[in-house]
Amino acid sequence: MDLLNTLVDKGLRRELPTREEALAVLATPDDELLDVVAAAGKVRRQWFGRRVKLNYLVNLKSGLCPEDCSYCSQRLGSKAEILKYTWLKPDEASKAAAAGVAGGAKRVCLVASGRGPTDRDVDRVSQTIEAIKEQNEGVEVCACLGLLSDGQADRLRSAGADAYNHNLNTSEGTYGEITTTHTYADRVETVHQAQAAGLSACSGLIAGMGESDADLVDVVFALRELDPDSVPVNFLIPFEGTPLAKEWNLTPQRCLRILAMVRFVCPDVEVRLAGGREVHLRSMQPLALHLVNSIFLGDYLTSEGQAGQTDLDMIADAGFEVEGAGTTTLPGHRVDAGSGCGSHAGGCAPCGDGPAQTAPTEAVLAEAAPAEAASPVTAPAEAAADRAARTDLVTVRRRGAGTDLAPNA
Repeated sequence: MDLLNTLVDKGLRRELPTREEALAVLATPDDELLDVVAAAGKVRRQWFGRRVKLNYLVNLKSGLCPEDCSYCSQRLGSKAEILKYTWLKPDEASKAAAAGVAGGAKRVCLVASGRGPTDRDVDRVSQTIEAIKEQNEGVEVCACLGLLSDGQADRLRSAGADAYNHNLNTSEGTYGEITTTHTYADRVETVHQAQAAGLSACSGLIAGMGESDADLVDVVFALRELDPDSVPVNFLIPFEGTPLAKEWNLTPQRCLRILAMVRFVCPDVEVRLAGGREVHLRSMQPLALHLVNSIFLGDYLTSEGQAGQTDLDMIADAGFEVEGAGTTTLPGHRVDAGSGCGSHAGGCAPCGDGPAQTAPTEAVLAEAAPAEAASPVTAPAEAAADRAARTDLVTVRRRGAGTDLAPNA
């Protein structure tokens, strides 16, 4: 296909596709899906080889959030029967993080529900970061605490944080339909604060909330302009008890097309397969590894994922390898262009600038301890046949952080 040849050429040069080309990827028929995956896979391998970075999520504070994000099981008014608990102590969080690191995770993501942290909360998280770093040499730590106030990103950076996550989630045009208690501009500003403090920015999307193809392209192009180092792609987990409980709009094929589009638009960025992969990709998860170079290992914030060992087996069986702690994730041109963004995470160069360079490959398949993983993000409406609620696919997390059970016990 001329379209795919053009997109591969642009991806290898880190050149931005047109909106029409991105929309065309989402519109490709199922008969051409493997061609789309193969094309995007060439771009993925150019910049990341066959490495897969593992990330482990620790939910520091669960539930009881005052924000009204429609997709979230922790939202104001949520009737989802999730775990609810206040802040984990630093030693509890460090113990939870250690399970993920033992399973091969290179990055630990510390998440807390709420609009944003107080200064006291930042102190708490800073102590947790220090405890994790003391016990796990070389591990990356990403904080995800909501909207930041002035100076808080600098304090997290000083405490040892490598990155900060704050997703855009959906397009600016539809953001008000998903959340009313804060704005799209608030989210963009928090990502800018993280970047200004020298933290590696992590910002992505949620697909499957009923958005259009144009909405998906809008948010991915906005992310390209924002230029985070990592872009998590979540697929909505429709929790019973939330406003989007009936939004079952995704098929495995749809998810793969979305991931391919993100890879073409952000070719040299860490694209992370995040929440909802087991729910919506199901048996086609291994194909997604040809598009993404990063996944969450094990469980998610409030739902269970597949067992950590199953994740590792999937990576090995698909012919990929777990990225080692001593390997820099991002291609050299991004690392060299922005050393202030963390030695492991890489730099902040725009996607289209700088000489091409392929990152080295390293395999480290550590013995798997199960892990916790990340939050959901979803894509546009599709076949009505797949809209029926699949409550059998969503399991509320009852193990790991905030419980007495080991992760993926």
